[in-house]
Amino acid sequence: MRNLYNSPFNKRYSSKEMSYIFSDDMKFRTWRKLWVALAEAENELGINITKEQVEELRANIDNIDFEAAEKKEKEIRHDVMSHVYAYGLAAPSAKGIIHLGATSCYVGDNTDLIVMREALLLIRKKVINVINNLGRFALNYKDMPTLGFTHLQPAQLTTVGKRATLWMNELVMDLENLDFVIDSMKFRGVKGTTGTQASFMALFNNDESKVKELDKMVCEKMGFKKSFPVTGQTYSRKVDSIILNTLSEIAQSAYKFSNDLRILQNMKEMEEPFEKNQIGSSAMAYKRNPMRSERIGALARYIIVNSLNPAITAGTQWFERTLDDSANKRIAVSEAFLALDGVLNLYLNVSENMVVYPKVIASHVNSELPFMATENILMEAVKRGGDRQELHERIRIHSMDAARRVKEEGESNDLIERIINDNAFPLSKEEILSIIDPKNFIGRAPGQVEDFMNEYVNPILENNKELLGEKSEINV
Repeated sequence: MRNLYNSPFNKRYSSKEMSYIFSDDMKFRTWRKLWVALAEAENELGINITKEQVEELRANIDNIDFEAAEKKEKEIRHDVMSHVYAYGLAAPSAKGIIHLGATSCYVGDNTDLIVMREALLLIRKKVINVINNLGRFALNYKDMPTLGFTHLQPAQLTTVGKRATLWMNELVMDLENLDFVIDSMKFRGVKGTTGTQASFMALFNNDESKVKELDKMVCEKMGFKKSFPVTGQTYSRKVDSIILNTLSEIAQSAYKFSNDLRILQNMKEMEEPFEKNQIGSSAMAYKRNPMRSERIGALARYIIVNSLNPAITAGTQWFERTLDDSANKRIAVSEAFLALDGVLNLYLNVSENMVVYPKVIASHVNSELPFMATENILMEAVKRGGDRQELHERIRIHSMDAARRVKEEGESNDLIERIINDNAFPLSKEEILSIIDPKNFIGRAPGQVEDFMNEYVNPILENNKELLGEKSEINV
């Protein structure tokens, strides 16, 4: 509707898959699956619930009358009981046993954990595919010398491919943390109003073994290995903080990549994809703005700052629970995932189609390499009988003159020509030029790329090959 606010996450940034995970349809279907699991486990443990009632509930998981639920909620001001009511309309024989013994957090919190796990798995798939894209790029350009930078000033050479391993390495670190978080996720389970399971103790006539078994059975039916050993009314809100910190870490890695690429595009060494009919500027028709990388940065900042929300919420929950988590949580958690999904869609798109301009890169290398190569020239000349102190002074003078020519006159760097024409250096032109071949200054960069791929990246890709091939479609 054009006369109501429409979230840019749905309209511009996130994928349909991620949007569905946080949709009402996903949420309320999961509530019903949880009610089925609870009723089924209670039946199996001897509570007066029939298999026919359980099957009627199961048959109507997808038969949700949203209008009836919304109408009831306006009347009673309670979302969970409104959906208990709507479920009872669809499964009349079972309406009296829906939600038996449970509190609202049984469906609310357990659904949140299920939804976050699904969302984390989608994030994981996209991270692995970005790593795959960057891996192909790194191997393709592992031998191409390029200026390395420290303090954003030209430093020793590296290679285009080696630089890509720096982007990959951060994502590999992120993936390790992401896998730990996914593997260690637990279910809230069946814990009752303040986490004491008092209602279930009453339901099972104080049979602790059955109450414990109920918690275990429901946990397993919903696909979790374990539930939290203790909770208050909710699972600890520290879980949300841990998860959003993990999302923030991935955002930080993407942010660093996007900034590097924006600078490289300014230098005209590399570019993000630019489509045939894309307009870079409404005023300057010649411009090719790095708008996708800029959007990565914009969304990444949002995710990083947003990770403070669950951190503060976790620290300010009083005793067994306070409701000031609810409104904040339903916005902060979902939007963190939607925003990171948008970031990774862009990262996938950009990393698959990055453009490299070898001649510009070589030109920049050649403008700086003469200064870097002087130590090698000096050493070789001394080996040929030259005086180290005298030659050092000659190089210093030539370097100062060449630098002045570059900075003050805007001319090319002619340091090597000056040295070639200086008879104090017992080296031929060919010998000096062979010394300053850029590939002599990249160290183990190509080998590091190959080692990193073989030892770290390829095992990840091999173990997750069924996830490869993810494409992203960006909306604008």
